[in-house]
Amino acid sequence: MSDKTNINVYKFFELYNSDEALRERIRMAEENYPGSLELREALVEDILLPVAEELELPFSVMDLFVYESRLKNSRQTDEELPEGAEPRPEEEYRYWLVDRGWKSDEASFCGDK
Repeated sequence: MSDKTNINVYKFFELYNSDEALRERIRMAEENYPGSLELREALVEDILLPVAEELELPFSVMDLFVYESRLKNSRQTDEELPEGAEPRPEEEYRYWLVDRGWKSDEASFCGDK
């Protein structure tokens, strides 16, 4: 794990992967989410981050992006999975940000292209 990656995101998804009630809670929150499911950052901020905070495992949207990017990369290169990531078939992986139209591109937000 990189020093720049918040360990809480790993711990959160370790818990998420092992706790069906937590997965159901988040699924229901997403199902009832009043905003656009296409605005991934807002969705994460409104659904995942408050639950993580409640579980005393706070992390940021960028922490999640780094986690998912590393997870995807490790699966594609057959490297060791990040701590807390369970090996599963490709179709069972569900990303919140990666491959869902969200990318970290600060320059585009600041007007620089």
